[in-house]
Amino acid sequence: MSDTLKHLHDAVEYVKSHEPSQPKIAIILGTGLGGLAERIEKAHELNYKDIPHFPLSTLEHHEGKLIFGKLAGKDIVAMQGRFHRYEGYSLQQVTFPVRVLNAIGGETLLVSNACGGISDQMAPGDLVAIKDHINLMGETPLVGETDDELGPRYPDLFACYTPELRQLAAKAAEECGLGLKEGVYAAVVGPNLETPAEYKYLQMIGADLVGMSTVPEVIVAAQCSMRVLGVSVVTDACHPGSVGPADIEKIIAVAKEAEPKLTSLIERIVGLM
Repeated sequence: MSDTLKHLHDAVEYVKSHEPSQPKIAIILGTGLGGLAERIEKAHELNYKDIPHFPLSTLEHHEGKLIFGKLAGKDIVAMQGRFHRYEGYSLQQVTFPVRVLNAIGGETLLVSNACGGISDQMAPGDLVAIKDHINLMGETPLVGETDDELGPRYPDLFACYTPELRQLAAKAAEECGLGLKEGVYAAVVGPNLETPAEYKYLQMIGADLVGMSTVPEVIVAAQCSMRVLGVSVVTDACHPGSVGPADIEKIIAVAKEAEPKLTSLIERIVGLM
């Protein structure tokens, strides 16, 4: 038995001993979805620090709780606080919570992020459903010792962002009176932002968006045969040829301004599922 599988059994045993429900919908409350936690009819919360082998977020605005409850009348479990490679965690640690969410019953994963807009069709404040990704992190969370119980050794990522969920998201956006674009998300390690030459390279290889999360979680979700919907909030324009120095305070302000829109969209998507 691999170490990952042993740790997974420990974590799942703890979670199930404190929360017997098996919600099929799992949500990672990334940037832009912090407010969604307030919309959840909470039944039970578990602190990350109490769950065996769970990592702890080092970021100021990322809480550390699993929230069980109802959203739009559906049973859900939400991760309030996610993890990044640039915090010093391995990708196996970053994605460990996704394996736990799946093992306790999660069949669908909804994940959000803040990102830069590479395509000139992407403007600050836009909501974008991810249709595909480019992994530029230099590794994947599937490297190393494995076990058949964790899923196939060579998972297919052809449609890892579930087309039916993107269609559902488009319907939900229309009902909420929101615009929702689609794009390809490139994942980099960070935490530094990119150089002008790197933005140009990203555009050349087909990226519409660039960020520092999501892709490792989606890879593991695919290995676990989970349905996935990823939604990005564009927080700054990184169009090659016109990009200038980054204004971090402005980026944070755009993310906060977009939060109510993304919260309404995800809540409506869950209601339609």
